[in-house]
Amino acid sequence: MKITTIGLDIAKSVFHLFATNRMGKLVKKKQLRRKEVLAYMANLDPCLIVMEACGGANYWAWAFIAQGHQVKLIAPQYVKPFLKGNKNDYNDAEAIAEAAQRPTMRFVPIKSIEQQDVQNYHCRRERLKKARTGLVNQVRGLLAEYGIVINQGIASVRRTLPEVLEDAENGLTVMARELFADLLDELYELDQRLHICEQRIKAVNKENETCKRLEGVLGIGAITASALYAAAGDGKNFVNGRHFSAWIGLVPGQHASGGKAGLLGISKRGNGYLRTLLIHGARAVLMHSAGKIDRFSCWAQALLARRGHNKACVAVANKLARIAWVVMAREESYRLAV
Repeated sequence: MKITTIGLDIAKSVFHLFATNRMGKLVKKKQLRRKEVLAYMANLDPCLIVMEACGGANYWAWAFIAQGHQVKLIAPQYVKPFLKGNKNDYNDAEAIAEAAQRPTMRFVPIKSIEQQDVQNYHCRRERLKKARTGLVNQVRGLLAEYGIVINQGIASVRRTLPEVLEDAENGLTVMARELFADLLDELYELDQRLHICEQRIKAVNKENETCKRLEGVLGIGAITASALYAAAGDGKNFVNGRHFSAWIGLVPGQHASGGKAGLLGISKRGNGYLRTLLIHGARAVLMHSAGKIDRFSCWAQALLARRGHNKACVAVANKLARIAWVVMAREESYRLAV
């Protein structure tokens, strides 16, 4: 019987597939080594191949699409309810195939290779930021053992640590001064690496029309524009701005029972990095909207007065996400309402 859908459970070395016909019945299940996968799929008639959205899924999607297959990715949490029996690789593949045949199933957009390149730089940027924060916290903690207290913040450590090293009367030993001098050099090196990474992201933005349009949106800078493109591409995989905002996790969660609906805090689903950037941008919007008379600023300030700073930040971030979707999906430039 003809294979129409394949649920593929991918891994580092061993892959398991569960192939079904158009009625959803099992046609074939097979275990494949990594080097055998592409050759096996190339010998099949074009069909739908479904995988969980995980590490390496985008690469396999590109490879299968090049062979003429249709490919879809599913979030792992949407596959879990279809798992029958004990968890094993074949059951996982069967659950993927069954989930893909549900008419209301939601799929994860496949990233282009350009999006993957940009996202790699954002991953590196986050790693460098975390390393720098960890280094600064260690410096402050170690100095506290010598009775030297530095205020919180990277700028404070960057400014104060050279003064500590120059102070000959603060009780630091020669060995301790050598250590803190090395840590200061490490901090400068991380600053330089982070700066180069951000400059590379900004250079890519100048060649990307979507990013250039996004940078024109109030509260969205080069880093956020690049992250939006890396995560969502042109945004056309989303039905509307609310769908995009919900995908980021900026809409209220719901708890309804007995016909009574209740709204909770934001769902915090999806891309936490993107959500963080949009909320940071919303803080900047609120900070600079005071005294302005355009409609957006007046709405933001009225919301701030009515709901408080934190809730206003999230609401403005939600609005920015919806505006960003319009800019991406409809290829429009941002125009501030007056």
